[in-house]
Amino acid sequence: MENAVKIIFVIILFSVTSCDTRTFDEISPKVVIPAEVTYNQNVKPLIDNNCVTCHSAVGAANFYPLTDYSLVKNAIDHILDRVQRPAGDPGKMPQGGSLSTTNIDILKKWKADGLHEQ
Repeated sequence: MENAVKIIFVIILFSVTSCDTRTFDEISPKVVIPAEVTYNQNVKPLIDNNCVTCHSAVGAANFYPLTDYSLVKNAIDHILDRVQRPAGDPGKMPQGGSLSTTNIDILKKWKADGLHEQ
């Protein structure tokens, strides 16, 4: 009986100490946001990697494409609204995931910098 209690204690101890409560942003390598954010250098890769799968001519959201500079520029307020919604909100984008805080900050800085293409 004493051995069973010890085993249970060890299992509980390992269970409690093995949990990691750090967020994705905390464990991800730190990305420095450039002094000036541009569409071609910073925003296009982000959109291509996280949005274009659905927001293109062949995607599920083909009615709202985000495939070039002018489309993304014209949609930036909508994009920022959708990516910053809380988890569980049915309108949160990307569906089934979330952009990192750094990626959201890149989008915000691009807007603040004047939405430059080059």
